[in-house]
Amino acid sequence: MRLCPSVMHLFARWLRSCSRRSRNRMPQRLREPLSYVQLLISSLYFNSLTNSDVVVDSLFEPVFWMVDILTRWFGKVFVFLVVALTSSILFIAYVCLLPMVLNTYTPFWIVWHVCYGHWNLIMIAFHYYKATSTSPGYPPKMKNDIPFVSVCKKCVIPKPPRTHHCGICNTCILKMDHHCPWLNNCVGHFNHRYFFSFCLYMTLGCLYCSVSGRTLFIDAYNAIDHFKHMDVEKQGVPVTGVGLLIGIVPQEPMTVKSYHTSSTPYTFKDRMFHKSVIYMWVLTSTVAVALGGLTVWHAILISRGETSIERHINSKEAKYMTKRGKIYKNPYNYGKLNNWKVFFGVEKKSHWLTRVLLPSGHVPYGDGLAWDIYPLKKDMMPV
Repeated sequence: MRLCPSVMHLFARWLRSCSRRSRNRMPQRLREPLSYVQLLISSLYFNSLTNSDVVVDSLFEPVFWMVDILTRWFGKVFVFLVVALTSSILFIAYVCLLPMVLNTYTPFWIVWHVCYGHWNLIMIAFHYYKATSTSPGYPPKMKNDIPFVSVCKKCVIPKPPRTHHCGICNTCILKMDHHCPWLNNCVGHFNHRYFFSFCLYMTLGCLYCSVSGRTLFIDAYNAIDHFKHMDVEKQGVPVTGVGLLIGIVPQEPMTVKSYHTSSTPYTFKDRMFHKSVIYMWVLTSTVAVALGGLTVWHAILISRGETSIERHINSKEAKYMTKRGKIYKNPYNYGKLNNWKVFFGVEKKSHWLTRVLLPSGHVPYGDGLAWDIYPLKKDMMPV
């Protein structure tokens, strides 16, 4: 064990000497990564507090660095995919399904589908735009009197409570929940509500399309299957008596020609209609299951008054306190109902309509820098 620091020190000196000789010949793009690797190696024997966890973290730091870069770059691609896939479903709904609804449904169901569908669409578009364009919130970098709990090792600035560093954004985020590649943005104090509302209404929209389009999907699937059989039958080649003699086909398929002539013809438009219905149902059902699970998970976290990061921190802290015979309580848990009121910014009864069921750009409760951790009364807001 005593030889390890010496070996690492000699290896770092050798690497430093090699880099000095090739520094003038090396392009600028390679100088910074090489310096970064030198810093990682030097950190392995920096002081006597080095342990196996520090060594493993240092060795995997280049991997984390590469993942952060790829996630930052692919964020724009993911945003494009969200917009493109949602637009494709809207195109199918307006071009294929809306004319059929207007011609076949009763007035009551026409009003229902038109009103609910457009309300759901407005809520999805509004919250997705706000979630991607709203800053999650950053702690001040200048000296101030705001209380802090630690100092960020990467930003080298004070960290207020519930603040964490995002390696992808390369900055600290107020009340950070996670970095969402589908938003190409961090989910923090000022856009957490927009993110959850987008997930909720996108899930409701996908469930709406999946449930209401189930019968259409079954009919379209059967029609496509029927079209495939018709295509196979049309590819058959007329066989003469010589063909029957040499055994190309038996005599039974001769009845196929009469079936094809009596069947109704289908067009390219019919085929595309059925394929579009199948595509819409499969996509919306898949998204409803995947995004629905994520929405339920975040709803549980909101009910507990914690974020995704705090979930892991609180779980470890609870286990630690249990071993010591104590009970850990989340200082930011005001009760299930009060947690939802604080999250949505509900201060009076009308806000359940204007701030939850309708688009609203109001700012969240508090500034994200200081949090009231003292016990509150049972009903935080008389709503």
